[in-house]
Amino acid sequence: MTDKNRPFGFEIDVEAGRLARFDHHYQRRLSDLRGVFTDRSAFERAIASGDPVVYEVYELYRPQVAGELLHGLSVVHPGQIGTEFYMTIGHFHAVRETAEVYYCLKGRGLMLMENEEGTWASEEFLPGRVVYVPPRWAHRSINLSLDQDLVTLFVYPGHAGHDYGTIEQRGFRKLVLRNNGSLSIVDNPAWAGANVER
Repeated sequence: MTDKNRPFGFEIDVEAGRLARFDHHYQRRLSDLRGVFTDRSAFERAIASGDPVVYEVYELYRPQVAGELLHGLSVVHPGQIGTEFYMTIGHFHAVRETAEVYYCLKGRGLMLMENEEGTWASEEFLPGRVVYVPPRWAHRSINLSLDQDLVTLFVYPGHAGHDYGTIEQRGFRKLVLRNNGSLSIVDNPAWAGANVER
């Protein structure tokens, strides 16, 4: 067994979308994303027809303390619910003043981001492209392909933690939609802060 108090390296099987060696692996099925997609009937139909895996994460264990860098692989599978692409739930960091870096290894996607002050942004994922998420920004990975996984390597501070609750309660301000083959980013009419913003 490798002594992880010493320097170490690891391999990524990019084609398979997984780490060659990992300590933790979890999957998020569509039923785990209740409330994330706006088309509720399309959501329920997709669950009834098999509750597909939307995304999964492979992690190498590191202590969750300042000074460490937590890292792993995120794989968002291709698919659509209504006009929305498969995506992650999204999160803030529990320690807001922590950033995260994503490096795209495979696929095509988008990182949708927003802060609590009301600003939003998006950055494209393409193989070889890095997306930097600054402190205080919630972020969500979206797979824009309908036939290929979106595979990204992520790295963030060990003490950052995750705050999924804020997103689960409020949602994201923007939706990324595919209509008749074209992509658009629009206001989310179901965003819980829509009546209090500005």
